[in-house]
Amino acid sequence: MRVLVVEDEKRLASALAHILNEQKYMVDIANNGNDGYYMASNESYDIIVLDVMLPGKDGFEILRALRKNKNNTPVLMLTARSDTLDKITGLDSGADDYMTKPFETDELLARIRALTRRKGEIILDEMEFGDLIFNISSLILKCKTTDKTVRLSYKEAELLKLLISNNKISISKEDLIIKVWGYDSDASDNNVEAYISFLRRKFNYIESKCEISSIKKIGYRIEYKDA
Repeated sequence: MRVLVVEDEKRLASALAHILNEQKYMVDIANNGNDGYYMASNESYDIIVLDVMLPGKDGFEILRALRKNKNNTPVLMLTARSDTLDKITGLDSGADDYMTKPFETDELLARIRALTRRKGEIILDEMEFGDLIFNISSLILKCKTTDKTVRLSYKEAELLKLLISNNKISISKEDLIIKVWGYDSDASDNNVEAYISFLRRKFNYIESKCEISSIKKIGYRIEYKDA
């Protein structure tokens, strides 16, 4: 399940991403309203966690614009504003639920589960690409043609999930650092290169025909070389 978090407080956004990643959700982050609206309009998400007070477009503007364009993705508004009028404005703008900061993690996750159930979402336990089957719970990667398996580390798993979920595009090192290590980490390009190398070795070990290609000055993309 893909979640978009639109939150300008980078520490909170990173914390939310970590919480959701632990629940096997794929998370994208936008730190301002303009980027958030663009991502919500051009990508497919199962739920959007949306702050109200944002640089650029505020949360109410984003929500009204999405609903005007027939985007019915469930939206949970998460904000420091607790006034009843703000809650009414959010709900009238098309929000599906509304929470105020600070929040309890368990309640946030429960509300997200409730919203995705309404949409009929089923959280898959496996991801497939080419000849690969990846079990998200066990972190076991299997090649369908050889039946060989290997266990991934948490970071390797997060990288692989991002590559498979975005297999039609290249992902930059910067995006990988933000989404896997977080905004406030000290991770560098070297960390990304090292873990990409680890994944490549494991692909080779299970004799998969999938490859992680380096796209010069752009990033990485997973490909299936069935030839």
